Amino acid sequence: MKKRVVSLVLAAAMSSLLLPACSSSDEPTSETPDTDKAEETIFEEEKTQELTKVVLNEVAHSIFYAPMYAAIEEGYFEEEGIELDLVTGFGADKTMTAVLSGEADIGFMGSEASIYTYNEGANDYVVNFAQLTQRAGNFLVAREEMEAFKWQDLKGKDVLGGRKGGMPEMVFEYILRQNGIEPSEVNIDQSIDFGATAAAFSGGQGEFTVEFEPGATSLEQEGKGYVVASLGTDSGYVPYTAFSAKKSYIEKNPEIIQGFTNALQKGMDYVQNHTPGEIASVIAPQFGETDIETITTIVTRYYEQDTWKSNLIFEEESFNLLQDILDDAGELSERAPYEELVTKEFAEKAAK
Repeated sequence: MKKRVVSLVLAAAMSSLLLPACSSSDEPTSETPDTDKAEETIFEEEKTQELTKVVLNEVAHSIFYAPMYAAIEEGYFEEEGIELDLVTGFGADKTMTAVLSGEADIGFMGSEASIYTYNEGANDYVVNFAQLTQRAGNFLVAREEMEAFKWQDLKGKDVLGGRKGGMPEMVFEYILRQNGIEPSEVNIDQSIDFGATAAAFSGGQGEFTVEFEPGATSLEQEGKGYVVASLGTDSGYVPYTAFSAKKSYIEKNPEIIQGFTNALQKGMDYVQNHTPGEIASVIAPQFGETDIETITTIVTRYYEQDTWKSNLIFEEESFNLLQDILDDAGELSERAPYEELVTKEFAEKAAK
């Protein structure tokens, strides 16, 4: 009898010991999700640590540069191991200064700045490695609608132009000469800061103004101006903006430049294979103060005038045309060698 009682007691004791063990193996504990979260956090930290920070100084923040913003928003730079820090310089002169001083790793601006720097005798000069736009991105805005506008209509008129020696102003003068007009026959005001001409025009200055977007569309929406001509269409194919870095930076960091160019090419492919509406939607976070309808209108304008190249290769013919424009504007002390200021290596690899 005693043996039976002892057996029962032992059985009960064993059962009580086994129950917690069963529950620990059969039922999830509260520690499992925390472990998953910890592993997830570690993974994200490792992923972030793998990215290389690159500071890019852009000449302006404009829908004109849609392929770059598509690359940012679609995560193409992260795919190439780059954490992009985008800074707006508000002018090619300021962007170039940021690159030369080391504040920026890469500059995005008109290539004329690289020619000026080279001709001034810089040892560690800036080299262009990717061309983004192939047409001018500005428009001529008048105070009244002019369906039959001709460039000759600008003779003797007051026009708010761009900074002397900058691409907007030089392309404008190039178009005037192409149409048999000397810039001296037009009263061009070059005293207004970059980005402030739309406000000046809205305030009553000038009879015409040369505007980037969203300035041109904003003036139309406010009923204070009307787009009468596209400088991008009338100037033809011009190497308007390109990415560049100091020669030393490119030599020390070819893998970063290649990854950067690869990401840009993916952005170029995106705009080539999507509608203006789709492009507008993907870049909209970059322009939080602009409604989607306006962004779509602007993207459509640029899309229809064939603004963006299908690749990023900066051809010698384009570089020579750029120097022709600089020469016509009286801004070129001497012609710079293409093979020194342009490399196609990275763009050609990215295009394959």
